Amino acid sequence: MAPPAPALLAVAHGSRDPAAVTSTRALLRLVRSLRPELAVHCCFLDLAEPSLPHALGRLADRQPILVPLLLGTGYHVRVDIPAALADAGLPHARLAAALGPHPLLAEALADRLTEAGAPTDAPVVLAGAGSSDPTAVADTARMARLLAARLGRPVTPAHLSAAAPTPHRAVADLRSAGHPGVALATYLLSPGFFARRAAGTAATWTGAPLAAHPAVARLVLHRYDEAHAASALPAAA
Repeated sequence: MAPPAPALLAVAHGSRDPAAVTSTRALLRLVRSLRPELAVHCCFLDLAEPSLPHALGRLADRQPILVPLLLGTGYHVRVDIPAALADAGLPHARLAAALGPHPLLAEALADRLTEAGAPTDAPVVLAGAGSSDPTAVADTARMARLLAARLGRPVTPAHLSAAAPTPHRAVADLRSAGHPGVALATYLLSPGFFARRAAGTAATWTGAPLAAHPAVARLVLHRYDEAHAASALPAAA
């Protein structure tokens, strides 16, 4: 009999906003519905429970594959999560790539814009959380290009913190350039502080956070499968 598949441990950012935690758990319920035989667990880097160290202690014997519910390869993915794995005595545990950028996220973002009523010819601003990490900023720019390819029109990347331009500035610049209607794609997984800030721009249409979109759930499983397949390569060789 084949051994059971490693558990999937989703590592979310965490928030004081209960709606953000509820949104994360809804996404993981959708992941479980897509693959019922897979053990799917959740933890948070900050501000919510269970914490990452607690989850690692509980699942150490299962050798889980960690899937960051993060949209870019910033400090959390490069430093915080590996440090937690080392502290837990699991330095060689499998860590999947961050969710973004990826075409499946472009699918979800496009759907959220459609749900908001945005027309197919309006210019678009992509509002990411922002970061002082240039890798994360570059990831948002790559995501803007993927969304532009999906929509067939330009998309301006913007950042809700730590980098320029802000979504407020990007929307204002497009309106000053003669565009009466501007659409804002909210490049966030969950509602909360940044989503409220994104909703406060002068955009005519604002897409909701990605939350439990089916394409995001498929992407979580795709990142898990990538990490699982990569971990099998040395043994196969």
